[in-house]
Amino acid sequence: MIASASRELTLVLGGARSGKSRFAESLITRHPPPWLYVATAEAGDAEMTARIAAHKARRGTDWRTIEAPRDLAGVLAEQGNKPVLVDCLTLWLSNLMLASSDIDAAVARLEQALEQTYGPVVLVANEVGSGVVPENALARRFRDLQGQLNQRLAARADRVVLVVAGLPLFVKGAA
Repeated sequence: MIASASRELTLVLGGARSGKSRFAESLITRHPPPWLYVATAEAGDAEMTARIAAHKARRGTDWRTIEAPRDLAGVLAEQGNKPVLVDCLTLWLSNLMLASSDIDAAVARLEQALEQTYGPVVLVANEVGSGVVPENALARRFRDLQGQLNQRLAARADRVVLVVAGLPLFVKGAA
């Protein structure tokens, strides 16, 4: 376990069900608790409610959860040096798109908030551009925006990890 929190930004990427959330949790739990889990998912149906419950049960009682489906920057700006896990940027982006938000402004606010954090932050996002080209304009726009978001955050991250089949591949930075 790491003795004290230090400024470090890690971006964990992977496909759906790749193990990226579990791996991201393991990075945060290297630091002393309490740990903050910033959830961007909204429980819109029974299946998503069950997924959220399973994630919470796996994390245990040392985690504090804050729901931030759209105002991620606002939540991060208030966290000081606490270890923070944001899961996930993909749902955050889709929430912004569905709300017809200004994506560029929201990403700029997120980047500014990350610059002002003092503790370790782990961001989780899907790598959505590895498959086929989507057949409709909305899906292509989402894929493009997610790819741009991942690139922007990877450029400022200290460490970037791609998780495949539960195995971490360190793309940038050390283990």
